[in-house]
Amino acid sequence: MALSYRSLLREISIANKAACLVGIRGFAMGGIKKGPKGASDAPKASALSKELKSIALYGSNILKEGADPKILPDTDYPDWLVHLLDKRPPLSELRRKETESLSFDDLKRYVKLDNRARIKENNAARAKN
Repeated sequence: MALSYRSLLREISIANKAACLVGIRGFAMGGIKKGPKGASDAPKASALSKELKSIALYGSNILKEGADPKILPDTDYPDWLVHLLDKRPPLSELRRKETESLSFDDLKRYVKLDNRARIKENNAARAKN
């Protein structure tokens, strides 16, 4: 297990060094390597165990020094963080509703999206002329 983990780290560091030479930053390893013709195309299991994956967010440390952040229990995160993933209504749905019945957040979103749509329409009309 230790040997395969070392080889995995070596491959990652080689890929990162190559990306630095080219001038791009690679966040993921290079794709699936092709083997012999009879080999299976399924990706191999990760060298890190499932227990380690559930403790920290590996690969999320962007600094040269430091460690990957630990995953905390859900109770340690603020309540508003969960609501960032909620689906918000698109402009077409907001236009169908009456503006008096919209909440303040939906009204702000409606004004922002409506302004953006009108700007795009005006730009498209000017581009045709």
